[in-house]
Amino acid sequence: MLHTVAKLHYEAEMSQVDIARRLGVSTATISRLLQRARVEGIVRIEVLDLATPEGITTQLVEGLQLRDAAVIETPAAGALTALAAPLGALLKQAELTAGSVVAIGWGRAIREVIQAGLPRIPGVLTVAATGGMQQQAPHFQINEFVRLAAEEFGGTPHFIHAPYLPSSELREVFLGDAAIRDSVALWDRTDVAIVGIGLPHAINPPEASAATLSEQALFHAAGDVIRHYFDAEGTLIPWEGEGRMIAMSPAQLRAVPLSIGVAASEKAMAIIGAVRAGLINALVTDTKTAQAILEALLPR
Repeated sequence: MLHTVAKLHYEAEMSQVDIARRLGVSTATISRLLQRARVEGIVRIEVLDLATPEGITTQLVEGLQLRDAAVIETPAAGALTALAAPLGALLKQAELTAGSVVAIGWGRAIREVIQAGLPRIPGVLTVAATGGMQQQAPHFQINEFVRLAAEEFGGTPHFIHAPYLPSSELREVFLGDAAIRDSVALWDRTDVAIVGIGLPHAINPPEASAATLSEQALFHAAGDVIRHYFDAEGTLIPWEGEGRMIAMSPAQLRAVPLSIGVAASEKAMAIIGAVRAGLINALVTDTKTAQAILEALLPR
């Protein structure tokens, strides 16, 4: 009878009174039987611990040894746009003031969070973290991101009117230009970097990333940050264009007090590699991506 009473109450959702009437016993008897069913293990009641964004954030900071992180519930749509608010919170915590330098990377996530809005921090200097790319795709328009970010902050933009990947000879010519030289000089005193994290080209179509043939050949790369490629262990991967890029170097990114990676979607291993490489030390993401990262960090 224990099993019958338990099935009727917990699966058929019948009240104790209705079960008592059906079986021809008292309600008190049904209550005692349900208690016995729990004691004897026929019925097990479990209260699930729901993972909160706050709890996941703590685990993420500890698991990746980050300086800071911000995690939001994964929205039904517009995941990248939703990352603007937590990014803004990290920027406010950074206590930036007039004259502070914020370096801006490129990518879809960067475009979305800047368009969604940044906090007002008057006098901040924004600078492109890399030269531009001769591509019409919206997520490559880095100087436009710098202008919009400066407008949102109430600060001053510093553009780099040079390609990210010139020839070795032209690189020196571009860096000899006074305006470009002054902007590049800001990289050494950057207070905050806001960068996207690229997927490996093996799963990211070349047209989506505008990768050169040399970059497309990096099959073992877990991802990149402004074209600095790394594997899942965080080891930087040299490639043909590394030495002639006009972009913040890995050493410069590692020296930034707060280098924030903004990413969501299927980028767990790319994010882990970026952190291990030291290219980012803070992260803004959603719960789905954060949980994928934590699962990937578990010992196999």
